[in-house]
Amino acid sequence: MELRDNKAAGWTTARMVGGCSSRLKAALLASAAGLVLTTAATMAQDAATQAPAETTEQSAADNGNSTMLDEILVSSRTGDSALETLGSASQVDQQQIERRMAATTSDILFGVPGVTMQTDARRLSSSVNIRGLQDFGRVAVILDGARQNFQRSDHGPQSTFWIDPELVKSVDVIRGPIANTYGSGALGGVVFFEAKDAEDFLKPEENWAVSTTAMYETNGEGVTTSATGAYRFNDSVSALGNIVYRDYDDYEAGGGDTVPGTGFDVLSGMLKATIKPTENSELKLGWIGADDSWSEVSGGQTAYDIDLKQNTFTGRYNITDDAKSWLDLHINVAYNAAELDQISLVPLGGRFDPVTGQRITLPAGSTANYDIGTTSIDAWNTSRFETGAVAHELTYGADWVGDNVDTTGTAGGDSFYTPSGDRTIWGAYIQDKLTWNWLEVLGGLRYDDYKLKGENTETSGDHLSPRISVGVSPFDEGSLAGLQFYGTYAEGYRSPSLSETLISGLHPAGVSFPFLPNPNLKPETGKTWEFGVNYKADSVIAAGDALRIKAAYFNNDVDDYIDGVTLSAFDPTSGCFRGGSIPICFQYQNFAKAKIDGFEFESVYDASWGFLGLSASIIDGHTISYEGERAELATTPSSQVTGQVGFRFLDDSLTVGGEVQYNGKPKGNEFADDYTLVNAFASYRHNDNLKFDLRVDNLLDEKYARPLNAASTETLYEPGVSVKFAATMRFGG
Repeated sequence: MELRDNKAAGWTTARMVGGCSSRLKAALLASAAGLVLTTAATMAQDAATQAPAETTEQSAADNGNSTMLDEILVSSRTGDSALETLGSASQVDQQQIERRMAATTSDILFGVPGVTMQTDARRLSSSVNIRGLQDFGRVAVILDGARQNFQRSDHGPQSTFWIDPELVKSVDVIRGPIANTYGSGALGGVVFFEAKDAEDFLKPEENWAVSTTAMYETNGEGVTTSATGAYRFNDSVSALGNIVYRDYDDYEAGGGDTVPGTGFDVLSGMLKATIKPTENSELKLGWIGADDSWSEVSGGQTAYDIDLKQNTFTGRYNITDDAKSWLDLHINVAYNAAELDQISLVPLGGRFDPVTGQRITLPAGSTANYDIGTTSIDAWNTSRFETGAVAHELTYGADWVGDNVDTTGTAGGDSFYTPSGDRTIWGAYIQDKLTWNWLEVLGGLRYDDYKLKGENTETSGDHLSPRISVGVSPFDEGSLAGLQFYGTYAEGYRSPSLSETLISGLHPAGVSFPFLPNPNLKPETGKTWEFGVNYKADSVIAAGDALRIKAAYFNNDVDDYIDGVTLSAFDPTSGCFRGGSIPICFQYQNFAKAKIDGFEFESVYDASWGFLGLSASIIDGHTISYEGERAELATTPSSQVTGQVGFRFLDDSLTVGGEVQYNGKPKGNEFADDYTLVNAFASYRHNDNLKFDLRVDNLLDEKYARPLNAASTETLYEPGVSVKFAATMRFGG
């Protein structure tokens, strides 16, 4: 008998599918009505007493009818903005990051449609979920061109990465396998973090600049201090240095209960240099590092001290010559090293030797070490030319990623089920973007090859993945001139991870049962259909305002989807044996497919008085076994609606606004519930050198748990009401 309940006797988090409830529909209607009513209202501004500050959210009249959806995607290899992309893409710019006063990666991505963060009480362990897909590389997380592939098998998120929001300039999110030019495996999509550089701090007339920020958060008594220095040596060379320190105690959930193990302290730093060897070329060299420390709870007591050191080294070179339309060359080389040390603080009984199965006590001072290094090389070129009336952007390139995993630890500890090994993946691709009048066609083809090697296992495979996108702009003039319809079919390919393939031994605590390796795992193949609309209009209600809308329906079939299952030792065909205290085994196996579909919406309205935003995502997913059995996809998030409004006063020196986010209860999840978050924010820029920020998160002190974090063993509640205050000073000359 095979039990596909995705629990493995407490091994994996029990997570159920989110659906569209009547409350969600009501929230959508209410948000849309609020958007219209608020837009129609007359907004007044106070008289100016300060010089206006230049921000990325200035009125549309000041910035040429531009909104955040008009910003060119850093990760785009076709030079498109989020609005122009024939697929689902979003960008979080620096102004948004500052307004959210982000302390974690989850804060940065708040309200991005189709994106959910699975975290746990540690807050530093996070996994990005896009359209119900996460973990084991299904979402490619990239920092300045470097893949963030660190993972540690556990009950919570499988991925662990830390990117300090203070270092981030912007985040590009590309949903779905249309992002396969960014490397293998990204079935869910890509999250590309672009770090700041010297030019983001230096004004054109300045050679140096220094900036300092101090932030205090009431919940958890969190303190953040940041210092940045930038220097321009000459027109060809500039450099940046940054250091950030965060110190947080355990936070309180809604209602006032302290959540143990949620405190942390992090020291982060960055060095970055920009060199322009010629007028048409640029070289960026960078280092980003972090030292993260936190405690973990086991059995209701603080059991472990954790220290995670991450070092990311990047080199990015590009050469673009307007006189040579065939040349737009980019070369990225990166290495990301992550090392996690785990030390037990107290003796831990009820443990089992992973080999013998004998009951043991893990003595205080026992250690586990997880050392994962990721090397990546990525190169591509775009040639632009015309054939008759058709304009071409021909992009071709190749990439290589290598993961080296080395884990060690005390018998009875946790390290053994993050197995050591090596995996290399390389790929090559070509795509052509053709534009003719009202028609845009993008066709591409990618080839992937992988090799995985453990102590006694070696597997390999390859695949060819196509993409075709068609965009139509049927109207030349009038209010519908900015309307575009598009359709896309794209495939993605993900090879099995080291953990999925090589995991073995016995569950270390609580109850004992075997983990079974599976060298016969097949790679996953994602096949996505997407139909969407992009809309752009200026001077809609008032002169100089701007309206931007993206909406899309998608259907994603992931063939040979890999997930954890429990097997019965009483079934002679399962391969499970009686090796533990209970008659089950855990193994990663292929399902026939996972089927995921949903709807995403994103809109921005910008005018002189302020801005409005509305985003929504409705996602449904399930797996189908080879025997035809259907089960809810455990990583499907709840459906979500986010609305925001901001008002500008004092010639844009003062911005005041708020956010409302509704999260619908996923169907079938008895540990989660629907909840609504209300946040408020304010920012005052006294002048170019002094700025104050204020934010209140969870204003109503809602007690809630994110559905993906709700577990059968314990429900982890998120922070209650929290007030944040920050001041930033800047000097330059």
